[in-house]
Amino acid sequence: MRISPVLQASALAVGIAGVLALAPVHASGFQLKENSVKGLGAAFAGSGVNEGDASVVVNNPASMTRFEGTTVQTDLSVIDLSYEFKGSGTDVLGRPLTGGNGGDAGDVTPIPAFSVIHKLDNGVALGAMVSAPFGLKTEYDRDWQGRYFADTSDVKIVNLTLSAALDLTDHVSVGIGAVYSKADVTLSKSVDFGTLLFSNPATRPLPFAIPQARDGHAEVEGDDTGFGWIAGVTVRPTDAFSLGVSYQSEIDYELRGSVDWDVPADVRGLFDNSGLPTSALFRDGGASARLTTPSTLAVVARYDFNDRFAMMANWTRTNWSSLREVRIEFDGPDPDSVEPFGWQDTTFVSLGAEYRLNDAWTLRGGVAHDETPTSIEHRTPRLPDDDRRWYSIGATWNVSDSFDLDFAFTHLKPKDPKVDFSSGGSTITGPYDGDANLFGISAQYRF
Repeated sequence: MRISPVLQASALAVGIAGVLALAPVHASGFQLKENSVKGLGAAFAGSGVNEGDASVVVNNPASMTRFEGTTVQTDLSVIDLSYEFKGSGTDVLGRPLTGGNGGDAGDVTPIPAFSVIHKLDNGVALGAMVSAPFGLKTEYDRDWQGRYFADTSDVKIVNLTLSAALDLTDHVSVGIGAVYSKADVTLSKSVDFGTLLFSNPATRPLPFAIPQARDGHAEVEGDDTGFGWIAGVTVRPTDAFSLGVSYQSEIDYELRGSVDWDVPADVRGLFDNSGLPTSALFRDGGASARLTTPSTLAVVARYDFNDRFAMMANWTRTNWSSLREVRIEFDGPDPDSVEPFGWQDTTFVSLGAEYRLNDAWTLRGGVAHDETPTSIEHRTPRLPDDDRRWYSIGATWNVSDSFDLDFAFTHLKPKDPKVDFSSGGSTITGPYDGDANLFGISAQYRF
């Protein structure tokens, strides 16, 4: 029995397209803002010009000149993400997709960060920081009704940033930095081989050529390193007012790894016995894909009304439009598979306040509006994303003149997450019930 080239092309499109689409997290797209617990407590308002926060190494290196001696800071934020699907799906025949709602696709994920700043005697400040600016971890039940769109997603991006800063005048400082980045991606989904065979008249008479009758599975993994840069300027026209502008570049990755196929035995036998063109389909082997993380432009400000009370603000633009598509290239004869994104640039806006209760305790809080880069046309179960609101509180405990502890809590609520997406003959439609709670603790030591 001959399998047509049309089936070959459609098989790859359904089996792989979208497997590198990125899954939901608590911030815009798959961005992670959590590099500072002190920043988290005020919804990152003023992050980059706030006094005594060593995360300025990456948020605005120009502010490192405000430090003295050596400062070491370690931060741990924990994301408790919850996403549950409340809709339904249909196959190519219009029948309901079998399986449940996938359970809670979220997970509890720790996000650590570590930074150090040293001020030289000549006024130059040097800094280093390890952080995770992008990433995700979500997992649906393997047999859920949306299994042909997504099941497991695990993306880790870790940056090492080296920065330097200098005061140009008493009121203006500048900073630059180099970024070394490591990306590691593992994503998977089920493959409806029954629909693939049903779509071809030559194989439709087979008893297992029925949508949802023969599920396989595909897992793609890859990793790469990339390089980027950051730059910032801080202006302090008065002792009470600070304004900062910073830019972080895009980083390009050439992900290199493998694709692992799980094909039902009777389907595998059909492909193997149908001639050379089809026997090479769905074979484990090498794969690669390009990934670009977006650039960001941030403008932040802080005004100290007196020794006890200050207000802060943050405006950040993220260039998600640089992520135009994900194109998977295979070492074997399979054609490239392309997943268009159509993402839009987003704006994050926050407003926060800080109050020094006494010599030991400082309290803070903030609210934020965070736009999603997705639209309903391109939104899949890997990214049931929507605009969200942040509600944050935090505190600093000055344990001694040289040692501080910071605490923070943030609740995030998406506006109206839902999907209405079709691929490979299957459609999934409906809302999500989701939110996220973020907990943070950090320690800073100065000497």
